[in-house]
Amino acid sequence: MIRRIIATEQRWGFNLQLSIFNSLLESRPHSGMTEVMNTHDGFQPIPHSMNVLPTGHNEANADSSLISRRAALKATLAAASMAALGSGAVAAESPGKPDSRRASTKRYEMKKSINQWAFPYPDKMNLQECLQLAKDAGFDGIELNYDLDNDLSPKSGTTEFKAIRKMADKIGIAISGLCSFLFWPYPLSSNDPQKRSRGLELAGKMAQAAHDLGVENLLVVPGAVHIPWRTDHEPVPNDVCDRRAKEAIGQLVGAAEKLGVYLNIENIFFNGYLMTPMELNAFVDSFQSPHVRVHFDTGNIMMFQFPEHWISVLGKRIKNIHFKEYTKKGTDYSLETFRPLLDGTTNWPAVMEALDQTGYRGYLTFEYFHPYPHYPEALVYQTSDSLDRMLGKFSRA
Repeated sequence: MIRRIIATEQRWGFNLQLSIFNSLLESRPHSGMTEVMNTHDGFQPIPHSMNVLPTGHNEANADSSLISRRAALKATLAAASMAALGSGAVAAESPGKPDSRRASTKRYEMKKSINQWAFPYPDKMNLQECLQLAKDAGFDGIELNYDLDNDLSPKSGTTEFKAIRKMADKIGIAISGLCSFLFWPYPLSSNDPQKRSRGLELAGKMAQAAHDLGVENLLVVPGAVHIPWRTDHEPVPNDVCDRRAKEAIGQLVGAAEKLGVYLNIENIFFNGYLMTPMELNAFVDSFQSPHVRVHFDTGNIMMFQFPEHWISVLGKRIKNIHFKEYTKKGTDYSLETFRPLLDGTTNWPAVMEALDQTGYRGYLTFEYFHPYPHYPEALVYQTSDSLDRMLGKFSRA
């Protein structure tokens, strides 16, 4: 319909111009005047001394010349009109054609999600506002975070978690998973027995919270040789870390199976443990349980490796995903090194294609730790737009 309107307006405009020209051309010149529509800039009459009609031409010759000039002008205008209409038709058609500069030319059937850390919670937004903003921005789901003090914490129980689930359902947003930073102050492989015990207790509470929320995905960090951002962590020998991590997950898996919750082991890289996809596969497979899977994070291995290489090796073990942007051009190896989507060096077309080849159809969750201090909605909407382009679902309004 829009294209027909554009074409109609263009034809009307050129027909109007043609009508004006005809009126000018059909005006008879006064006898004795030789200014027969001989014009220059602004259609001002050419002075008598510049008359283009040869001396001695009579009125009949002038009429003949006028007819010839009118025919020429009509032909010129008609050609210009057709050219403009043709170019307008091309312009109208082009937005519908795939353009790899704008978005993926292939459509991927995965779901958009965003982690709660991208929102200014709890300082400037409450949980309900976070859920509503995620929904308004076009996300299918939101990943919530479990901590020690807020809505999702040991201070809450089944009643509170079910109320959160009901609130999300009312808004129309899914809860794509449950995540937590608590595996860092309370590592499951710590040299401190009390920290290991507290970490195991919190992991069990997270699994119960996930169940009460109606969420099947729980991210788990099984251990750490080193935690570079914590000065209170004592390095753990690699073999000791591996043994303790397996013992901890082994204690959690039985309850997780009964609760219908998946313990998704995240690749970290910065922690010095499970540094290759083959090691991660071996760890997950050792439990021989369908409820121990992989939570793959694209950014965590970008310092020295490439996510598209990991995906094909991990295969169908991948149960949930974090999309984190990273740049190999930087030298900052802290959490500050992560960026908004598409503002880094990740080969996203290759990542998307690798995921598609494994048959993954779950959530793609943007994880970012720095909500914008001003106009924080901007990050949420920008991320939704970026994911649409990556998924081949972008369309111009």
